[in-house]
Amino acid sequence: MLPFLLLGALVCCLIYAALKSQLSSLRIDRRSWSDLVASLEPIEFDNVTSVARDFLEPHEGQISLEPPDMWLMLGGKEGLRRMKANAQLMLLLAAHAQRWNFDEGVIVTERIRRDALRLRQAVRRVEVALMFHSVLHRSVTLIPFYLHEAASAYYLMHQRLLALYQTSHAGLYPRLAEAL
Repeated sequence: MLPFLLLGALVCCLIYAALKSQLSSLRIDRRSWSDLVASLEPIEFDNVTSVARDFLEPHEGQISLEPPDMWLMLGGKEGLRRMKANAQLMLLLAAHAQRWNFDEGVIVTERIRRDALRLRQAVRRVEVALMFHSVLHRSVTLIPFYLHEAASAYYLMHQRLLALYQTSHAGLYPRLAEAL
């Protein structure tokens, strides 16, 4: 009897989590384009670009950026939190662009969604590695790889979103570029 109660409790918790997630996403989707742009948090994109290009564009001397430098360039925990928050907003901004350019908008939005998943996964891995660094020494050595992945995903999202707005709604492009 106890296993059935535990299973029932687990199912109820999963249903509750799914409903809560759905309701929060509906609340966010109702925000206007201006509200979404105003919600973007400032990030030193030049630093993100440097870390991302170090990973995405192999060159001679591929270990030019040291892990502490990457950590500082990305803004540490706060910078990763901002990138993660902005990733959700960029996804919603891409969804807005589907109104003006459905064909390209759908494809680019899906690419941005996948980049956002990679970003969240990399940030989560950094958080776990930092929590358990005293126990799992190997996790600390993986942090630079996760930082590269997070920066690369954010960089690609940023570039994809700006390119989408450049072709879909050039009138909103300058304001978006300034906010990002």
